Amino acid sequence: MSKSNKSTLYRVVFSGVFAALVFVSNYISVPIPVAIGDVSRIHFGNIFCLFSGFMLGPVGGGLAAGIGSGLYDLTNPAYVASAPFTFAFKFLLAAVCGWIAHSKGSNGENQGKNIAAAVCGSLVYMILYLGKAFVEGLLLGSEMGAVLAALATKLVTSSINAAIAVAVSVPLCAVIHLALKKVRLLDKLV
Repeated sequence: MSKSNKSTLYRVVFSGVFAALVFVSNYISVPIPVAIGDVSRIHFGNIFCLFSGFMLGPVGGGLAAGIGSGLYDLTNPAYVASAPFTFAFKFLLAAVCGWIAHSKGSNGENQGKNIAAAVCGSLVYMILYLGKAFVEGLLLGSEMGAVLAALATKLVTSSINAAIAVAVSVPLCAVIHLALKKVRLLDKLV
């Protein structure tokens, strides 16, 4: 097997592993009721979405985050209808993170760039998620007050999720990068 085929195989395998991590980490959550009958959650899924972007770059990380999160939605009756949006939004969360973290050849190893990447990816996701919630609330015919109350709750939970994801994923990336370098697996991902 050629070196490029081995590298591709490692990237595919790691993408699958990261998709599984994203999927499972979504189950570690606390549901929060929302004003218009919806549910928001504080969860650990975004940690591994960002982590996927750091480790696999924009495309591999985006696919792992989108697939893992989308599959979670498909297994939960409350979120089935949102699965396509979740796939796209979580893909973009990790893709933006990966794009910034891997820019100019840094490959997710620059701590300062990783913090900026995690914050930017999280902000992109929050804007998309809250925008969707606003439009859905209006399309469902809810009154503006109820829609804004729901958005306020979702803004708080999204902000908590983002803060946890940034605070955990950046140091986690540094530790895992070191471990993968020691066993010579990191170079197979890049």
